[in-house]
Amino acid sequence: RIESTERMLAADGAIVVKLWFHIDRATQRARRRKELKARGGKASKRSLELAHMEARFDDVLWASERAIRLTDSGHSRWHIVEARDARWRDVQAGQILADALERALAEPPEAPESEPAAPVPAPVDTTRRTLLDCVDLSQSVAADEYRDRLDALQARLYGLAWDMHAHGRSVVAVFEGWDAAGKGGAIRRVTGSMDARLYRTIATSAPTDEELAHHYLWRFWRHVPMRGAMTFYDRSWYGRVLVERVEGFARTQEWRRAYLEINEFEDALVADGTVLLKFWLHISPEEQLRRFEKRRRTPWKAHKLSPEDWRNRGRWAAYREAASEMIERTGSADAPWTLVSAECKRHARLSVLETFCERLEGALAE
Repeated sequence: RIESTERMLAADGAIVVKLWFHIDRATQRARRRKELKARGGKASKRSLELAHMEARFDDVLWASERAIRLTDSGHSRWHIVEARDARWRDVQAGQILADALERALAEPPEAPESEPAAPVPAPVDTTRRTLLDCVDLSQSVAADEYRDRLDALQARLYGLAWDMHAHGRSVVAVFEGWDAAGKGGAIRRVTGSMDARLYRTIATSAPTDEELAHHYLWRFWRHVPMRGAMTFYDRSWYGRVLVERVEGFARTQEWRRAYLEINEFEDALVADGTVLLKFWLHISPEEQLRRFEKRRRTPWKAHKLSPEDWRNRGRWAAYREAASEMIERTGSADAPWTLVSAECKRHARLSVLETFCERLEGALAE
């Protein structure tokens, strides 16, 4: 995973320089004695660390050699620096860094792609059946049944959220779907059953200048929850293979390699014990139009409808193709997609709550 992270950074244009400062056992022992002498023989935290490292020198040497061997690559190679002499060490380190910067500056700038950065880079096959076509949009729930089930599920989830907190298990929930599919409403029904101290919601919009200056995953990594807490992403890192792909904000090679980057990112979260839930809320074009018109006519909802929503609706086929490929290529046993029929908002909200309860109960039972 370290190697893949460095590969991802290098592909995004970062210069990765790795220095290993090497000394032998005798030098380490001499430095520990010097530390003790400087403190009048009184052991310091630093001298105790050196003593421990000296006692485990062979183990540390073995682990270090293995780490260097397995993570030394063309895009992020290791530089071994002899560090017994401080002046030699500093000069060598400075020279290696300067050489790396000079090589990077001497490389010709990357040639722009021949294709224009325009929406929908290729013709879309509207006849191909996809996973989204398998979602049963006829499912619905009556109002009375909805209220009873909603109360029961929220009470169930309230206890599960505190149990997850007590066990130090974090949760990341990703909500994607069509405009007006009801992502925000579904999130509110989930968070409405939790103590506000246990979660936070991240509403993802166009990246800021600060976010654009970093790798695209950076603005999501920094909101990953602490152990025992939850983060809800209202739209997420999947924008790289959805909006940025369709609208031409990302170059072809950028969004194509993003599938692997996203899978590795999510694998790292799951390996660390995070419970990852991913929802796609699906509606038909006709239902989306009905909701758009309702928003336009309702004064207190009109702010939720923008010219971009209408423009994106005109690219339904392109977004359908991108979403289908995204689901096919980023779903796994540990991070599966839950396709939610959202034509009926009541059904969608209950479906999300039920999935939440089942996944948290499964995590607590492990």
